[in-house]
Amino acid sequence: MQLLVATLTAQAAGDPGPVVCTQFTSARALRSALEEDIPFDLLILDYNYEQFGGLALLRWLRDVRKSKVPVIMLSQRSSERDIAESLTAGADDFVAKPLRPMEMRARVERFRPKPNTNGWAETFGNWTFFHDRALVTLSGSPDQIFDLSEREFSLATALFRNLGRIVSRYELLEATHQAGRAMNTRILDNQVFKVRRTLAFEANGLNLQTIYGQGYRLSEANTHGVTSPPRNTPSARHGSGFGMR
Repeated sequence: MQLLVATLTAQAAGDPGPVVCTQFTSARALRSALEEDIPFDLLILDYNYEQFGGLALLRWLRDVRKSKVPVIMLSQRSSERDIAESLTAGADDFVAKPLRPMEMRARVERFRPKPNTNGWAETFGNWTFFHDRALVTLSGSPDQIFDLSEREFSLATALFRNLGRIVSRYELLEATHQAGRAMNTRILDNQVFKVRRTLAFEANGLNLQTIYGQGYRLSEANTHGVTSPPRNTPSARHGSGFGMR
């Protein structure tokens, strides 16, 4: 594990942008960080056979959290069955130990987000929405990266596309492919609240209003708390974080 940390640290040191590599001593510690919605660009998990090891964490990440963050699985075992089990559980790559630094750097580089190479992206002021990965970035000091579920991403996109105007509940249901479902409006309210919390709207200069009987309005707020017209100047930078165990 020390070799892996040294390899990633050396790789991060050669990057011009801000890169943070965080080591977790157990799968449970990493799960706690993920439950707090701490965003990562890449996770490197150690496959083991503990009660809650890397493979169990991967299954929880994909099946429960519905996260699409790239995952590289490390293992001392490299049988066809182990590799197939990891890939079936949702791993994006599998690396057998002993670790070979040059190979590891190349594999990690494949998943590093690069400006203007993430497919279709939309920019709203300092916010950039990468549709291929349901990833949202906010440029600043420091840059922020948010890994959303597909539904959260669709809700946030619909709100940002309509900055300053009221978006009806029906429009939001349409955007998230829920319009045909019989559902309590409270469910949608909870979904919107989660997006508001995940993207920290208030802390990042945004104001989300609930308009009774109509829907929601997302606006930018000035220092006095008054909403102002949206800005649409393209701008996006990237920070990266690596979770590993």
